Amino acid sequence: MVKKFALIFGVVYALVGVLGFIPALVFEAELEMAAHMDHGLLLGLFPVNLWHNLYHIAIGLWGVFAANSFNASVTFARVNAVLFAALAIFGLFPGLNTLFGFLPLYGHDVWLHAATAALTAYFGFGAPSRLELA
Repeated sequence: MVKKFALIFGVVYALVGVLGFIPALVFEAELEMAAHMDHGLLLGLFPVNLWHNLYHIAIGLWGVFAANSFNASVTFARVNAVLFAALAIFGLFPGLNTLFGFLPLYGHDVWLHAATAALTAYFGFGAPSRLELA
């Protein structure tokens, strides 16, 4: 079950990263960023820029490759639980909510990262991570 999660999660995140590069889906917005590269609101809701899109693609590819092994899938889920929880918390504080001007983490990204952290924590630390060990 964890392997399937890593695969689905990876494909979804890679696709979201690719969607961030499609101009028709990214609406102009004033984002206060140090790196002013391809920034705007994905689907008019989620602040993204070049680095954010590349981050999504990298996480997605990692998930797809991690899906080949149970242990790699559990590690993928656990690391992402911690990572996305940190990103959700960063999104709440000025200065950190843009990761020092390079990665927009505020607005709708906060609840999305928190939900992602909860979901990955379930698969990384919950019962699904122990199913193949029994």
